[in-house]
Amino acid sequence: MADTLLELPDDFSRVLAIVAHPDDIEFGAGPAVAQWTAQGREVAYLLVTRGEAGISDLEPAQCGPVREAEQRKAAAELGVHEVDFLDHYNDGTIEYGPGLRRDLARAVRRHRPELIVTFNHHDTWASGAWNTPDHRAVGLAALDAVADAANRWIFPELLDEGLEPWRAGKVAIAGSPHATHAVAVDDDSRDRAVRSLAAHDRYLGSLSDDPPQERARFILGHLLAATAPRFGGRDGVAFQIVG
Repeated sequence: MADTLLELPDDFSRVLAIVAHPDDIEFGAGPAVAQWTAQGREVAYLLVTRGEAGISDLEPAQCGPVREAEQRKAAAELGVHEVDFLDHYNDGTIEYGPGLRRDLARAVRRHRPELIVTFNHHDTWASGAWNTPDHRAVGLAALDAVADAANRWIFPELLDEGLEPWRAGKVAIAGSPHATHAVAVDDDSRDRAVRSLAAHDRYLGSLSDDPPQERARFILGHLLAATAPRFGGRDGVAFQIVG
């Protein structure tokens, strides 16, 4: 791990965030997304599942629509209005493979982002706790989809769909134990991010008895405080940058 986090270069105008579940973006990168949209950058989301296995006292058929609605509300709080979900992957059992790579490459070609954001694909978190299979599969596939989207001979069926090759400049991995860069955030972006994470109120309620706003403020306060010592004392969201 580097001692000092570098400032994330701001040479991008379009961002595509690719994650496994509702709330992944808000837990890992919400304040940065708020900062980007406030600066006029376009951000879109692609979620591989609806997080339908994420609430123990709700059957998946009930849980999926609840969490999708929470994700759309959370995105709107951050100024994100394009939120897409893939329909043929199940929460908890996503498998890395060419099908997932193709679906993510399709999204990259459609959105044509300069920056892709995804969630930690490493085996563990910075704490040493084991990461989930879904995060690992989607994060790794998102990294591979960058090359897939740029190569016209990989998944040529995407050409038949009218999707020409596109190479994104960088991938920013939120929640990585190997962070290299950070995005500075102001108080307004912090507050918007808190409201966004708190929009996952049914999900947060399954994790804690704390009020959603209180829980969200604590979680994001910890995220930003953990970054500050390596980022000149500034509040920020840390990312591992690839590319």
